Amino acid sequence: MNTAGEPIAAIRVRSLTKDFALPLRGTKLRAVDDLSLNVPGGTVYGLLGPNGSGKSTTIKVMLGLLEPTRGSCEVFGVPSREVRSRIDLGYLPEAPYFYRYLSGRELLVFYGRLSRMDRALMAGRVDEVLDWVGLTHAARRRVGTYSKGMLQRVGIAQALIHDPRLVILDEPTAGVDPVGAAEISELIVKLKSQGKTVLLCSHLLAQVEGICDRIAILDRGRLVLEGRVDDLVTAGNQRSLVVENFPTEATEDFRSWLATRGGRLVGVEKPRTSLDRVFLAHVNRSVSPAGERSEEVSGLSDP
Repeated sequence: MNTAGEPIAAIRVRSLTKDFALPLRGTKLRAVDDLSLNVPGGTVYGLLGPNGSGKSTTIKVMLGLLEPTRGSCEVFGVPSREVRSRIDLGYLPEAPYFYRYLSGRELLVFYGRLSRMDRALMAGRVDEVLDWVGLTHAARRRVGTYSKGMLQRVGIAQALIHDPRLVILDEPTAGVDPVGAAEISELIVKLKSQGKTVLLCSHLLAQVEGICDRIAILDRGRLVLEGRVDDLVTAGNQRSLVVENFPTEATEDFRSWLATRGGRLVGVEKPRTSLDRVFLAHVNRSVSPAGERSEEVSGLSDP
C-alpha cells in the first residue's frame, strides 16, 4: 500500500518520453512519446502494437536498461533505474540466447546463482520450474539440441527460477507451433493464479484476448487505447442470440417482432469458432508432456 492506502501497482509509468539521437542527421528520434501506464498487481497485462511502436523501448526502461529522456517508471514502487527494482522481476527477451553447451538443468542453476538464490533451495526449485514448463524429460540434454519450442520453455523457466512477483514476456510464443503456444498460454494463466503479474508482448491477438485482463496498444510511441479486454471487444449496444433449427423464412417475422420493441436486426450469421480451436481440435498427434513429437529420438532434435 502507498501513503494514500491504495495498492502499489506492479508497474507504473508516468509521462515517459524517450528520444534517441541521430548524429548523422543532427536530429532525434522519439521512440516513446508521453506514455503513462498502470499495470495492476496479480493481472496479465498485454502490451501491443506494430513493429516500431515503442514496445521494446518501454520494456527496456522498465528493466532499467535505458534512462528515460523525461518521465519515470516504477516497479512495485521502486524507480526502475535502481538495481533493487529488478529483484522481483523475471524477463524473457524476444530473441533469447543461451549457452548451448549447458544442459537445461545447468542453465537454470546458472541463472539461479546470478539471482543469488539460496543453494539449499536451488535443486528443489529447479525441479519445480522444469516440471512447470514441461522440460523434466530433457533436463540433462544440452540446450544446443533443443527445438525452438523447448528454447522458449527454458527461457520462461529462467525468468521464473528466482520466484519473481513480476514476469515480463516478450513474444514468448514466437516460432512455437499452436500446440506449444496453447501450453504456454496455460502456463501464463497458472502464474496469474499464483498471484504473479505478467506483462505480455505478443502479436498473437487471439492469445492476448484469451488470457489478458487489460491491454495497452501503442502506435508511433503513443498510447492509442487502454482498458479491460472484455470492455474493448464487446459491443455494448448489441446482443447475440444463438438459435438452433431457426427456419430461414422466419427471419422477416423476427425482424418485424424486434422492430415493435425498438430493436433492429443487424445481420444473421452462423456461430464461429477461432482458427486456433479448429487446429487444436483436428491435429491428431501423440505428444509428450512437453508437447514435443513422441517419435523424437532421445538426445536428438533440430536445434
